[in-house]
Amino acid sequence: MDEIDRKISNLLAEDARRSLADIGAVVGLSASAVNERIRRLAASGAIRKFTVDADPAAFGRPVLAFVWVALAAEADEAAFRAYARSQPTIAECHHVTGPWSYLVKVHVGSLADLEAFLSELKAARFIARSETVIALSSVVDGPFDPTEVPRD
Repeated sequence: MDEIDRKISNLLAEDARRSLADIGAVVGLSASAVNERIRRLAASGAIRKFTVDADPAAFGRPVLAFVWVALAAEADEAAFRAYARSQPTIAECHHVTGPWSYLVKVHVGSLADLEAFLSELKAARFIARSETVIALSSVVDGPFDPTEVPRD
């Protein structure tokens, strides 16, 4: 990956609907050359997907919470992972080191919805214990910025 690939990735991160010609004008390449670079970045996995950065509150999910999860000894970890991938409430789920098994980021409509989510995890017998932290506000909240990656 070179500096032009980083610039293209950054421009797409800012606005994935930006035209190839516009990107090309910024980085000094033709639209077809930009298209080829984007194709290669996607094929290599450097660009994982093209998406919309939607505001959860605008879609009825204003409550952001982080849930530390310690899996129960009898829990099926593969089933927990499949469950996490299938839940639209779960924005992120990370397998972590330390005393917890996973850190789960959720967007819910209300505290009652958060309580229902936690109850569902308990009913499925996935968790031995959990700790929930509710975000009051987000100082930095956004997509990954490829311009902040150290250069080789």
